[in-house]
Amino acid sequence: MSMDGCISARCLNERLRKVSTVAVFVCALASLANAAPKAVEKVTDIRFWTAGDSTRVAIEVSGEFRYKSQRLSGPDRVFFDLTETKIGMKSSSIPVKDGLVKQVRLAEKEPGTIRVVLDLEDGVDYSVSQLSNPERLMVELKAKKGKAAAPKPDPAPKPEPTKLDQTAVPARQPAAAPSPKAATPEPKPVDVQLATLIPPVFASIAGTAQPPVAANIAPRPVTVPAPAPPAVEITPLEEPKAAARNSNGERSLPRMLGLKLSKVVLDAGHGGHDQGTHSKAGMLEKDLVLDVTQRLAELLRTRLGIEVVMTRSDDTFLSLEERTRLANEAKADLFLSVHANSSPVKSVAGVETFYLNFSTGREDIDLVPRENASSRSSIADLKEVVSKIVQRAKADESKEFALRIQKSLQTTAVKQNKDAKDRGVKRAPFVVLIGADMPSVLAEIGFLSNSRDEALLKGPEHRDRIAEALFNGIAGYADSLSKGTQLARAR
Repeated sequence: MSMDGCISARCLNERLRKVSTVAVFVCALASLANAAPKAVEKVTDIRFWTAGDSTRVAIEVSGEFRYKSQRLSGPDRVFFDLTETKIGMKSSSIPVKDGLVKQVRLAEKEPGTIRVVLDLEDGVDYSVSQLSNPERLMVELKAKKGKAAAPKPDPAPKPEPTKLDQTAVPARQPAAAPSPKAATPEPKPVDVQLATLIPPVFASIAGTAQPPVAANIAPRPVTVPAPAPPAVEITPLEEPKAAARNSNGERSLPRMLGLKLSKVVLDAGHGGHDQGTHSKAGMLEKDLVLDVTQRLAELLRTRLGIEVVMTRSDDTFLSLEERTRLANEAKADLFLSVHANSSPVKSVAGVETFYLNFSTGREDIDLVPRENASSRSSIADLKEVVSKIVQRAKADESKEFALRIQKSLQTTAVKQNKDAKDRGVKRAPFVVLIGADMPSVLAEIGFLSNSRDEALLKGPEHRDRIAEALFNGIAGYADSLSKGTQLARAR
């Protein structure tokens, strides 16, 4: 081959190499251009509840996240690093000071990672769980066994309100006794009739509340020192937020109105001569669900601080209509009826949740007559029954409530019984749901006909797990409805 041929071949190879390099570079640029940027979620809120010897801290995130945690000493603290997140709230330090947790701090550890630190008192145990809908990290803190929680400090005269306490009421100050040696001007007479015009709440603060005086009796003037005007601390309200959406991305009427959760009615199914279903060993549904419901009531009262009404607290028979009548008279915000399931197929296991609507499923239709057996309604009541079913807002929120309960129950069930299937959220016209004026759900917590479910439900540990799962479902629904704000109903 001639020298010219070698030079030409060499040039050709060099050009091909350059073209190949450029092509690889262009492909790399295209891949980078097409790659979707990784979403960075926000830590939107940190809230806490204190009840008895336990504290619950919720770290809310706007979307899915991963975390790692570690406990350190000197001083005692535990931290959580949330990856692919950034700070989406104003406060970076939240004082707690409840004898278990000193404060909660958060800061950006590095770009894309937020560190949340819980400064702890001595002798505190903790557990953590990651929940969804909404995405959040729940931290449970309790005093170690054998060690009492540190004494709670005396409240300051003007406590700084937390998010769970939007209004601060100044502590009542005792009236200072006048010094006998000090020269003070003679107090002016004050007519009792004027004192009756002071609104009761301010009168009680000022210490001037008087008994009502009949209109036809002339009040006798009395001489009392004129009270100083009460100092009222005004807490600025949070910036209004858009109505929360449900899992379908819609806003129902209760959400548009900003309604919140303050009272729950818990209904333990069956009772008295109505035993419900039973296990092979003779465990009765009526006894099981009463025990689980009582455990759930305690969790709701101590952790959320909301009012709980039980349709029955002992082995008493109530008709289905009486149960919902009690809920309506109590003006409850939620109604949860707890039951246990049964099937002729012994291998069937799992949990399912029902909300009010018509159903076309054969298996669900078979279940309806069994749960409606004690109803006293007749065909003449059909028009009224149907009119209640079509309440759109109630149906929407009932479905949302059922989704929360089912997801929480299923997470617990599948951990304990590998055969437990997610039987899902279903619709059915149960009478106990039809009569309730508020969002209402019927939860089947397991199959007494399944040997594994039966063995689990015998023990108090699993009953605690079921109660905890139901609690998480209610708390999750409350969070989705009103961002965790529960109303303390006036009594």
